[in-house]
Amino acid sequence: MTRVHPEFAYQSRELDGQIDGILGDPPNKKNYQMMVDALVAEYASGGGIEDVNMMSFALVDRISFTDPKGLLKAAADYESDDPAAVFGMAKCDAQGEAMYAAMTEHHPELARQAIITAFLFKNQRKWEDDDQSLEQLSKDDDGEQDYDEDSHDFDHNGEGGATDDFANVFDQDGEKR
Repeated sequence: MTRVHPEFAYQSRELDGQIDGILGDPPNKKNYQMMVDALVAEYASGGGIEDVNMMSFALVDRISFTDPKGLLKAAADYESDDPAAVFGMAKCDAQGEAMYAAMTEHHPELARQAIITAFLFKNQRKWEDDDQSLEQLSKDDDGEQDYDEDSHDFDHNGEGGATDDFANVFDQDGEKR
């Protein structure tokens, strides 16, 4: 499995959530198709929201990929000096050709990212991202926090805790300690 840049992994998961949200439960394919058609028309006219996820959403049903290995390799780098290299690795159907041309012309960096995001979304079994689960993140954590003795998080004894004035704010009985 190929590792992809964490931002691409995030964008792919976001696209999945966005598609599920538009489809709804139970799925409303008519509503979904109206959304896709509106996005395609907007991007084809040279406009549209400058957003990777929205572009990916517009592309996902219209795009096919001619160089999957190249796209996987490109997914390792979120930023690129040569977005045009990715443009030849995919193509759109007849309904999406004008949109694809306008996106790549007017928003080349975002279009590159959107093409790769759509590819990753449609090919989820070909890649993996870094494990960002709490279990993995806490793997090397020994449970101790590092405190800076000069910070304001310590009371006059050098121990962490709230000051008496702060604690009194939450005293239910209103008594001074």
